[in-house]
Amino acid sequence: MQSPEHHPVPAPEQEAHRLDKADPGHRHLFHVPPADGGRYPQAAYLAGNSLGLQPRATRAELLADLDAWGRLGVEGHLEAERPWLPYHESLTGPVARLVGARPTEAVVMNSLTVNLHLLMVSFYRPAGRRTRIVIEDGAFPSDSYAVRSQARFHGLDPDATVVRLAPRPGEETLRTDDVLGFLAAEGDTVALVLLGGVNYLTGELLDLPAITAAGRAAGVVVGWDLAHAAGNVPLALHDWDVDFAAWCSYKYLNAGPGALAGVFVHERHLGRADLPRFEGWWSTEAATRFEMTPTSRPPATVEAWQISNPPIFAMGPVRTSLELFDSVGMPALRERSVRLTGYLERLLDQVTADRPLRVVTPRDPQRRGCQLSVRLAGGSAGELTKRLRHEHGVIADAREPDVVRFAPVPLYSTYHDCWRVADALAATVQPQGSRA
Repeated sequence: MQSPEHHPVPAPEQEAHRLDKADPGHRHLFHVPPADGGRYPQAAYLAGNSLGLQPRATRAELLADLDAWGRLGVEGHLEAERPWLPYHESLTGPVARLVGARPTEAVVMNSLTVNLHLLMVSFYRPAGRRTRIVIEDGAFPSDSYAVRSQARFHGLDPDATVVRLAPRPGEETLRTDDVLGFLAAEGDTVALVLLGGVNYLTGELLDLPAITAAGRAAGVVVGWDLAHAAGNVPLALHDWDVDFAAWCSYKYLNAGPGALAGVFVHERHLGRADLPRFEGWWSTEAATRFEMTPTSRPPATVEAWQISNPPIFAMGPVRTSLELFDSVGMPALRERSVRLTGYLERLLDQVTADRPLRVVTPRDPQRRGCQLSVRLAGGSAGELTKRLRHEHGVIADAREPDVVRFAPVPLYSTYHDCWRVADALAATVQPQGSRA
C-alpha cells in the first residue's frame, strides 16, 4: 500500500492554517486526543460520526450532579441545583430546537434501538395488504435486526415483509426518485417506512421532506433513524410532517459513549387513545405520579412514550451538549460544515486522482452531511485506518472491507485536520502504477 516516497498533496499547508484563522470553529470547547503518531501533538480527529469528542464543560457539570447526590441523598430529587425529578425537562427545549420540533414532541430517553422498538409498538400496525416495512438496503445492521424482529413479532415472514431499497446497479447511493417511485407503485402494501436520514456508510443525506410527503400521500407511516443526522444537518421534523423519529446522542451530539437517545412524535399523534403504547412510571402525568394509582394517566405529549425515570448522570452530558448546540446554532454549524467538507473534498480529489481510492459520498452538498466516505480498492480499510492513526495521528473510522469514513465535524474539526487527512493518505496509499 505504501510507496517508498512521500507524495504530498498539491495544496499548501499554509492555506489550511489561513482558513482556520478566518473560520475557526469551536475546537477550544472540546478535549482533543493526543496524536498517536506523526509530527503534530494533537490528533486530527475525523471520527465524530462514530463517537464525538468530550466537551470541556461535561466533567465539571457531571461532577456537580454527583456532588448533589453526596450532599443531599434522596432530597436531591427536589432540592438539587438541577433537581432530578424534572431534570429531563431541562433538555426538552434544546432538543426540540435541534430537530425542528415543538416542545411537546421531543424527549430524551433510552437508547436508539430501544426507542425504535417502542415507537414501532405504536406505529407499525400491519393489517390486510398493508404489512411491509421499507428500509434502505444499506441500513445500519441494528435497524435491519429491529424491523425483522418486529415482523416476526407480528407473525410475519421478515424476508417477505422487509423491503430493502438498493441503489441502481453501478451506483453507490439510493436515489430519492427510486424511493418515491416505489411508494407510488406499491405504497398500498406498505405499513411503515423507516429510513436513515443520513446513511452511516456512504454519508448520503436523503430528501426527508420529499420522502415523508410521498409516504404520507400513500397512507404510510413514515419514521426516520436520525443517528447520523441529528447535530449534523438541519432538521424540521414538525414542519416536514414526519410521524416519528429517533436518534442517538454519542455521535455528532458529543454526549459520550452509549449516551441517552432522543425521540420525536408528531403532535397529531399525541393524546391518541387508539395508539398502543408500552407504559411505565414516567409515562403518566407528572402531577399525578406520586399518587401511586394503578392506572396510568398519560400526558398528551411525547412523554407518554417514556417508561422509566431518567438516569441523571447519563442525562447530564446530553444536557451540556444540547446547550452548546443551542448556543452556536445549527444554521451556523451547517454553513461551516459545507465549507469544511468542501475543502476536504477538493483535497481528496487531488489524492484520489491517481490512487486506488474513490469518494462514494454524493458531491452535492445538499445530499450529504459532513462525512465523506472513501472506498479503497485492493486493500483493507481497517489496516489503512491503523496506519493513518499510528503513522500520522489521523483518527478516522473503518467499515470493512473497504470503506474509510472521514467526518470533519464543524464544531471542533479544522481545515488543518482536513489537510492532514489528505497528506496522510498521499503518504500511505501508493499511486497506481508506482513501484512498491
